[in-house]
Amino acid sequence: MRTLAGLILLAGYAVADNYPRQMGVDALHYVFRVTLGENGDEIAGEATADIRFLSAGVRTVSLDLANVAGGKGMAVAGVTSKGAVVRFTHQNDVLVLSVPGTVAAGERRQFTVRYRGTPASGLVASKNQHGDRGVFSANWPNLARQWLPIIDHPYDKATSEFLVTAPVKYQVVANGVLAEERELGDGRRLTHWRQDQPIASWLNAVGVAEFSVKHFATVRGVPLQTWVPYQEREAGIATFESASRQALEFMSDFVGPYPYNKLANIWAWVPGFGGGTEHAGAIFYSCCKTSTGVVWHEIVHQWFGDAVTEKDWNDVWLSEGFTTYFTHLVREHYEGRDAFVAGLKADRPRIFAAESKFPSARVVHADLADMKGVLQPGAVFYQKGSWVLHMLRGQIGFDTFGAGIREYYRLYRDKNAATDDFRRVMEEASGQDLREFFGQWLQRTPSPVVEGAWQYNAGTKKVEVTLTQTQGGDAYRLPLEFGLTIAGQTRLEKVEFSMKQQRFEMAVEAEPSAVVLDPNTWVLMESRFGKK
Repeated sequence: MRTLAGLILLAGYAVADNYPRQMGVDALHYVFRVTLGENGDEIAGEATADIRFLSAGVRTVSLDLANVAGGKGMAVAGVTSKGAVVRFTHQNDVLVLSVPGTVAAGERRQFTVRYRGTPASGLVASKNQHGDRGVFSANWPNLARQWLPIIDHPYDKATSEFLVTAPVKYQVVANGVLAEERELGDGRRLTHWRQDQPIASWLNAVGVAEFSVKHFATVRGVPLQTWVPYQEREAGIATFESASRQALEFMSDFVGPYPYNKLANIWAWVPGFGGGTEHAGAIFYSCCKTSTGVVWHEIVHQWFGDAVTEKDWNDVWLSEGFTTYFTHLVREHYEGRDAFVAGLKADRPRIFAAESKFPSARVVHADLADMKGVLQPGAVFYQKGSWVLHMLRGQIGFDTFGAGIREYYRLYRDKNAATDDFRRVMEEASGQDLREFFGQWLQRTPSPVVEGAWQYNAGTKKVEVTLTQTQGGDAYRLPLEFGLTIAGQTRLEKVEFSMKQQRFEMAVEAEPSAVVLDPNTWVLMESRFGKK
């Protein structure tokens, strides 16, 4: 079992999603200049990419950018570098730039792309329930290329700036700090936002609408803002203010400092958009009357997914599983242990249903050739990923878990991490070899199914328990607790259940009135257990 789990783990991590990495190229910074009209969906763009070459002799740089098809897409007018014209090709949604001359390792160059078009997606114009128009980015997971020339994959994070020109009646919000607002004298305003911390492509955000904007507090040194339609001001304040404070305070104290210059909650009316999107420092929500849990979830993402980003889409659980579990932890902090456990228990049937419908799905993707499946089935990457963290906490202890999480955040803030990186940090924190744990919970499916019964043997004064793992495949190694209630007092007995069938005996002073399997909710399993 131990050897098998380790082999499964290593085999799974050898596979990456199919995005073509440019190993000799590192995008450091983007400047996006975007001009929007009053009514039409067409945009005019000028983007400058600041590129560092990691090796000598690189001949081309590739940026993702949608071609024109069916009247939608981006047409490139020209590319320059240091004022000189750069040869390029634009095919199959990839803009390939020829690098003039010879570059040395470590050299930096800037490439400016002029383009125009109507986005098919990625930047969406629509009207809200009040009939007011808004334009919002919708880049998740790889739709930034629909309107921005960019390396559209999380492995290459970069800082960025947006200079948006729009009619003066609109306010513009984006990532980072507001650098400038300038009236152009022709009924338009230029708004300049600057993002100083490197982020993945999908986290770049722009919202253009007639907003009511409230700057309502500074918490842990972070300015909090609400951007909602002016008709929804009161609802937005009620939705976001308390929940934002709670999540920001908990995560800052438990994990580490908030990573960005501001925390803005923004109502974005994008057709088909539900819930929220965790853009760095500028979170979009589908409605300003969203639930507290959704607000917590998206704010937690600022630490996990945004600041610490998965290297590869196969490891999307490092974003969504982490965020789901830390949302539970925020709830535990503010609403108590019972609410926390109720959330974990509610997640179990969703996981089992997903595993039944998608029997090959596992927490770390075996491979991801089609981005449409990045979060399918969602319960595996969100809820099961969350449960993996909960079980890890149970195995190594809450204090050790917290110390490991803080170190993981410290090491990989503003960077990318893989599952193996996280495992090594937690091994260092706990002093335990966690390869088997990670292998069985992240690389296997389905989850354990445990059936069993107990009886009291009056002659030996022992509780006798028989357990069977009935799921397919090898047995899981499960650290289990039993709660034995005798004369109104409950005590815990711990066993390790690592075979398909095992028998356990527990000495007691009298017959228990109840024996409960996993009374403190530490193990992800389907269970049927009672008195024989």
